[in-house]
Amino acid sequence: MATDLTKDKIGWIGTGRMGFPMAERLAKAGCRVSAWNRTRAKAEPLQKSGVALVERPSDLASCDIVFTMVAAGEDLKTVALGRDGLFSGNKTPRILVDCSTIDEDASSEVRALAQGRGTAMLASPVSGNGKVVKAGKLTVVVSGPRKAYDEALPYLERLGQGVSYVGEGELARLVKICHNVHLGVVIQSLVEVTALAEKSGVRRADFLEFMNKSVMGSVFTRYKSPALVNCDFAPTFTPVLLRKDLELGLAQGKKTDTPMPVTALTREIIQNLIGIGFTEQDFATLMVQQARNSGYELKPENVPVNDGLS
Repeated sequence: MATDLTKDKIGWIGTGRMGFPMAERLAKAGCRVSAWNRTRAKAEPLQKSGVALVERPSDLASCDIVFTMVAAGEDLKTVALGRDGLFSGNKTPRILVDCSTIDEDASSEVRALAQGRGTAMLASPVSGNGKVVKAGKLTVVVSGPRKAYDEALPYLERLGQGVSYVGEGELARLVKICHNVHLGVVIQSLVEVTALAEKSGVRRADFLEFMNKSVMGSVFTRYKSPALVNCDFAPTFTPVLLRKDLELGLAQGKKTDTPMPVTALTREIIQNLIGIGFTEQDFATLMVQQARNSGYELKPENVPVNDGLS
């Protein structure tokens, strides 16, 4: 039997590069969505999809389920616990679903407050970027109370192509940090071998076409190929955000006595990228740094490249 997506009032906090298309997908699926964003103008186009805008996070407290997508743990604490935050008044949502990639401590603090107010909290970080969301290929990992997960699942499923439940508490946070650590290591390895191929006389487009057709190809290598080939570094995920996640992974490694030598080196490479000024561009600018370190200047090849998403 089809799920009635109109039975719950949905709130959405944070309509940036990820939050906007995610909230839009829910609205286009027929959900009743109200949203708040710190910069209202960035959220206003959502009204074309039927999303109602509110003036402050606390205005969403009467919703049944509220999703949050913010940049860092302090941001979640502000929109949830701060002045005019989601829990600043008398009303509270039934379920809070946080899709951000944040540290476990900040999540636990918000979870404890939410639980005390009668709200079940799900940690639900996602894998993908804005273009992946629009293509319907976002994946979600979730931890928290199973009952709340079952209730939120119909909405989570509308965000993309796969939802994985990994248990109680903050386990989803750890899964996502491990995921992003791997992402950082993979992109650095990819730009190294791409530079090696190019310096040896192979076009980047040709090398990456072969890689993507091989067993080493992946959704990630395919949708990063256009940036690496044509030098389009419009941000989907910045080096600063990647550094944050690598540091969270290293901190967990220290906590659990898990050696992470490759991650540590990758963190230093990302730090160097930030140090030379690449802070607002996409983290694929590692290709620029690798080319310079290899003795040449990266130039766009200006050829069509299939990103695998369309």
